[in-house]
Amino acid sequence: MKKIVILISAFVLALTGCEEDKGYYLTGTIDGVENGKKVYISELDGKNRTPVAIDTATVTDGKFELDMEAPELPKLSFLRIEGVNGNVVFISEDQIISFDINKDSIRGSEVSGGKENKALYEYLAHLKELNRKMSEMQNEMRQAMVAKDTAKLKSLQETQVELRDNDKNFKQELFQRNKDSYIAVMILTDMLNMRTHSSAEVREMYAEVSDRIKKTDLAQSLKENLDRSSASEIGSKAPSFSAPNPEGEELALEDNLGKVTIVDFWAAWCKPCRVENPNLVKTYNKYKDQGLNIISVSLDRPGQKDKWLQAIEDDNLEEWDHVSNLQFWNDPIAKKYGVRAIPASFVLDENGVIVAKNLRGDELTNKIGELLEE
Repeated sequence: MKKIVILISAFVLALTGCEEDKGYYLTGTIDGVENGKKVYISELDGKNRTPVAIDTATVTDGKFELDMEAPELPKLSFLRIEGVNGNVVFISEDQIISFDINKDSIRGSEVSGGKENKALYEYLAHLKELNRKMSEMQNEMRQAMVAKDTAKLKSLQETQVELRDNDKNFKQELFQRNKDSYIAVMILTDMLNMRTHSSAEVREMYAEVSDRIKKTDLAQSLKENLDRSSASEIGSKAPSFSAPNPEGEELALEDNLGKVTIVDFWAAWCKPCRVENPNLVKTYNKYKDQGLNIISVSLDRPGQKDKWLQAIEDDNLEEWDHVSNLQFWNDPIAKKYGVRAIPASFVLDENGVIVAKNLRGDELTNKIGELLEE
């Protein structure tokens, strides 16, 4: 009899243990969604950068459950509900992940479970608050400009710098706490794309990421971007390229170097680029007779050559060289130069060596003057 009791106890413990250790298991509550609606789970495809559906669950009495295959590596994942707009973002990991979802406020859904998602939602909360503050500040700055309140405008600009510094410090601190988490690579990718940190700084931090996380698709993509950006850093020989000009003839960088050359990445659809163009015209007119050349590389969309040419005419850019593959963000020149945001510019000396990058306004004009005086 004693043996039977022990065997039964062991069996109960085994069942209890299995119940407690479900591994990668999704469970959630959904308000306002009728029975039978599907819940779709997708993962980000590292190569195509698009979500790929991997599994589904069915809503029953406002709840769903899904037992998933344990992931080898964490991945950025998405939960979508049939008939509901928007996604809930989370990171796949070998943990029980819980969702509290309201179909009328999908972005306000709560996700809990696992260190990966704890770090992810700490990061997302920071970005949401930062964007809110920046948006409010931009509105106040516009009002100050209209009112010609220079004191107020200066104060707001100083506060904006402080916000950006705080953002930079937050990201660095969160990174230091999560070097073995997927969020570490997300942070580094944002640092690189938003230019809050130089590629050299990001490369140094990337070296601290755990070997496990470096195997993820996002880390591999970041590594490729860092390798490309190293080829376009100050002091490097500018990557060579050739592309069609507006007349359809191939124009090569090497054949069109001036004493100083600006390689300018822009597009007709890019408002910040169009705002900067008058300064580029001013700089060119001031120094063209002293050896300045500009090669503008357009990232306009396929089939929109007319918009590219119209923007050249409208912004008075006809005097210098233009090229475009009309491949939008798939432009091979932009990829060679590691360009992930525009406007972007690279200043080359007469030998094609990069001596400055991403300068705008008077800063660009003054730099060109210094180089030509040398």
